[in-house]
Amino acid sequence: MNKHSMKPTPPHGGPGHKSEPGGRPVEKAKDFKGSIKKLLSYINPFKGRLIIIVILAAASSLFSVVGPKILAQATNQVQIGAEKLLTGTGSIDMSKIGKILLFLLAIYFISALFGYLQSFIMSGVTTKLAYNLRNNIMQKINRIPLGYFHGQSQGDVLSRITNDVDTLEQALTQSITQVATSVTTIIGVLAIMLITSPLMTLIIVITVPLSMIIVRNVVKLSQPHFRKQQKFLGAVNGHIEEMYGGHLVLKAFNGEKKAIEEFDELNEQLADNARKAEFLSGLMMPLMGFIGNLGYVVVCISGAIMASKGTLLIGDIQAFIQYVRTFNQPINQLANISTQMQKMAAAAERVFEFLDIPEENDSNATLKVKDVDIKGNIEFENVHFGYEETGKIVINNFSAKVKSGQKIAIVGPTGAGKTTMVKLLMRFHEITDGRILIDGHDLTDFDRHDLRSEFGMVLQDTWLYNGTIMDNIRYGKLDSTDEEVIKAAKTAQVDHFVRTLPDSYQMLINEETTNISQGQKQLLTIARAILADPKILILDEATSSVDTRTEVLIQKAMDNLMEGRTSFIIAHRLSTIKNADLILCMNNGDIVEQGTHEELMAIDGFYANIYNSQFEKTNS
Repeated sequence: MNKHSMKPTPPHGGPGHKSEPGGRPVEKAKDFKGSIKKLLSYINPFKGRLIIIVILAAASSLFSVVGPKILAQATNQVQIGAEKLLTGTGSIDMSKIGKILLFLLAIYFISALFGYLQSFIMSGVTTKLAYNLRNNIMQKINRIPLGYFHGQSQGDVLSRITNDVDTLEQALTQSITQVATSVTTIIGVLAIMLITSPLMTLIIVITVPLSMIIVRNVVKLSQPHFRKQQKFLGAVNGHIEEMYGGHLVLKAFNGEKKAIEEFDELNEQLADNARKAEFLSGLMMPLMGFIGNLGYVVVCISGAIMASKGTLLIGDIQAFIQYVRTFNQPINQLANISTQMQKMAAAAERVFEFLDIPEENDSNATLKVKDVDIKGNIEFENVHFGYEETGKIVINNFSAKVKSGQKIAIVGPTGAGKTTMVKLLMRFHEITDGRILIDGHDLTDFDRHDLRSEFGMVLQDTWLYNGTIMDNIRYGKLDSTDEEVIKAAKTAQVDHFVRTLPDSYQMLINEETTNISQGQKQLLTIARAILADPKILILDEATSSVDTRTEVLIQKAMDNLMEGRTSFIIAHRLSTIKNADLILCMNNGDIVEQGTHEELMAIDGFYANIYNSQFEKTNS
């Protein structure tokens, strides 16, 4: 079956509706606590490994913290030995100093080993977490109603899968281990500093509340800008994806200037919020460094006074000064973590917002297609439909009966509701009122995925993916053999031109599908539908992209394909549906006429006017 891009639904709007540049709606304030709770539920399966990571990180920082105290012993031995030399009572004990230094080397080696192990395990956890999130997003995409994508930029959805999940992964990698090491370092350093000198420790501790006040205020100012930064990053990605995907049309209509102007507008918004977010978050480190240096200066002066009085040894003062630097470092790291947490909160918000979108609900499904002998009898009973975004009814009291094996043509002007009807038939949208029955069973009695297996669809907008021609045709029936694929290609009149291509059926279609013509793409999608061998066919302008000669060949193949199957044909070329069993003429969401070609021409009404107008244009 052919995957395709659907036409967009009416845009969002309404009283009090605000939009971002580019027409994208401004989102309301987010629930950050709720997003973090949901993120924790994803982290929960890894809690065992996270406990190990925290223990390793704490052990690594603890061994690192002990280092300066051990080094102080070596310095004190040098001071004591120097004093003995001056008094002539002894000398510097180099063997003892050597043992202390070797012990110090072992301590730092163990610290580095624990640090490596926790980094290795942490990278595995965050990679698996990112995989789970992306996997859930991909599964979610298949469960979301198509109406959601009609009002959303594809690039914005991709940005949630790529940029936002990457931001989450990086922030988690840095924050969890840094929190563990920073807290352990602060506690360990504070304990040793208190043992060394309570007075100097008090001086340093006084600077902590000042640092915390700075962090809190900066976070409050910068968080809204981080949120907008992620939002506009998605908008920029969406714009780029759309413009690149339609670059031929863009160039054909000289739309480069307008596209660049819109990009500049979105990019300026992104850059403006990024500058503000990074500037404000960047203030934390210099301000905290300034406060930390003030404490450092006071400690140096106090230490010098104590050393001159003989209250402390030089090694203890040297260790304390090292600890002052070490004490400030984890506080600065915690400030940096707050920046990462802001980015993570904004990214998590967007990811879980997508994962929380209401899904298609098949809980009421009571029937399986395999348990029902689907013949293709379809009945529309007083069907009404309107888009939720606008509330406007576009299908008004549509009723029709289709017998199994009939070929039904749906004709009418653009916007009459022709394509909307087949979308409702395949449950791409849910009807507002009425019922659609298949062999006497309501469509809602079936699971959507199960139901769609009975439909084959060929649309005007072709969809092929980056792969071989053989694989693209096989998409209609994934377990088909090469012989079945080639047989379907022959029926669709596609075998001849495929064999003239380089590598024949193994020719690789590029990502943009530009190495084959539009008509050839259409033929391949028709072959795909033939291979699927569905009970019900939907052909929406299926031959509009091929030339007249090819259309004749395809029409013959289609006649063979539609034999014995219920077929719905949407066509603007009325000459192609003259042999339809029933023609439904739609206008403004209603059936205004129905009958065979001969019956409708005899009425000389709506259908006859459209039919004659086409031949008037041809004759002229």
